[in-house]
Amino acid sequence: MDLFSETRGNGSLFAKAQRFGKSFMLPIAVLPAAGILLGIGGALSNPNSVRAYPFLDIHWLQNIFAVMAAAGDVVFGNLALLFAIGVAVGLARSDKGTAGLSAALALLVMNATINAMLKITGTLAADNLAKVGQGIALGIQTLETGVFGGVAVGIMTYLLHDRFNKIELPQFLGFFGGSRFVPIVSSFSAIFLGMAMFFVWPHFQKLIFALGDLVESTGYVGTLIYGFVLRMLGPFGLHHIFYIPFWTTALGGAAIIDGELVEGTQRIFFAQLGDPDTTKYYIGISRFMSGRFITMMFGLQGACLAMYHTAKPAQKKLVGGLLLSAGLTSFLTGITEPIEFSFLFVAPMLYVLHAFFDGCAFMLAHILEITVGQTFSGGCIDLILFGVLQGADKTNWTYIPMVGIPWFFLYYFSFKYLILKFNFKTLGREDEDETEEIAGTSPADGGNGTQRTDLIIQGLGGRANIVELDCCITRLRVTVADGGKVSERLLKESGARGVLQSGTGVQVVYGSQVTVIKNELEEVLY
Repeated sequence: MDLFSETRGNGSLFAKAQRFGKSFMLPIAVLPAAGILLGIGGALSNPNSVRAYPFLDIHWLQNIFAVMAAAGDVVFGNLALLFAIGVAVGLARSDKGTAGLSAALALLVMNATINAMLKITGTLAADNLAKVGQGIALGIQTLETGVFGGVAVGIMTYLLHDRFNKIELPQFLGFFGGSRFVPIVSSFSAIFLGMAMFFVWPHFQKLIFALGDLVESTGYVGTLIYGFVLRMLGPFGLHHIFYIPFWTTALGGAAIIDGELVEGTQRIFFAQLGDPDTTKYYIGISRFMSGRFITMMFGLQGACLAMYHTAKPAQKKLVGGLLLSAGLTSFLTGITEPIEFSFLFVAPMLYVLHAFFDGCAFMLAHILEITVGQTFSGGCIDLILFGVLQGADKTNWTYIPMVGIPWFFLYYFSFKYLILKFNFKTLGREDEDETEEIAGTSPADGGNGTQRTDLIIQGLGGRANIVELDCCITRLRVTVADGGKVSERLLKESGARGVLQSGTGVQVVYGSQVTVIKNELEEVLY
């Protein structure tokens, strides 16, 4: 069966990839809140913090911090479950609740099957589970398949759900037909998946560690390439597929913390965050995370100032407001699309330069051993929680502004020079007949909700042309029946900052308000 059989034509590969990528967004969306709870609770309940700041040594206050840390920690301890449910729900086209429940049951059955196989073969470890690649998942001792196991269950459940959620059984079994059949067949299939995992996963884990060693052996150059590729995939919405394995699996490294094997850069960081014995955070954080702060908080602010200074005098007031809003969003939260899409299509050369600078920022973070972790992006909020509050001894966070300020000027002077030299039509430099479109580049300017919704539906070719609608953090992700009916002009009038299309796959960038826009569309369409 084709994983995404409803997408055909020239854009099928892009549509498949973007659909798979957006399925990660549901579990990723819960991580910022969990990270804040763990960041504040773990940092302020740490005995070292209490010794440094005696005013924190209040019994009831420490109890609150302990509860916050526990609430955040349980999320990161169950990422496999979140990804199993999230992938199944994200890929399912309908009846998403059944898909999510079926995935949760399938994950339990898979782990129980692995546990049974370990007992049968006499390989169930009595202690030192981490050394033999075993761990506790959902209360079951099993192989440490982590997020990969969750994603495998999610995909399997989606395929079964897609095939059987409308099945009609004989009349005497009719009660178990349709949606009720999905959790049954998913649980039964999970037995075979668990058996396959038991035999295959140990070899796959060795391969993952070998790939991790390859990344490690390439040193600073490998880190630069990682940052460059990550940024180049951003406009296509495929960067989640690239970085998630480094953040959540052994590709990003492994460490034994408090006697347990923890795999993946982000998982290691949050495990160390709650460990009072940690004196320095894992070096992989500097390779796969910390460079983002330099670009998102400082570099792109320089790009914004360059675009403002090169705008036509008559457009500077309008452009200044747009860039100020986009710049603050990037600085505080690390959401960069509103800035990037302002020059991506009109000046691709600037974007390639931006990707190279971003790769260099990752490399510098690695060289300086900056180990500031993050939830999903590199903004000021995460810097305070996971850098400043953790202390410079653990994170070297003070290097971020020291590198960031020169990075601001690097972006500013290079962008300004290239914009003027090649006469790039960045914001405020458009020809006179194009300037009216600038006013529509903010979702707030797209009229009221009804007018905006109507424009978007028209821009996507009408109701009948919209096959599937979803969103990530900043963009609508749409599959259409006929890509030729999509009107970029109408979508821009609705407030879109950018439109990316490949065949039947369409991404429309609106910024952080995209969830509201998606809900408005669903109310009209469904």
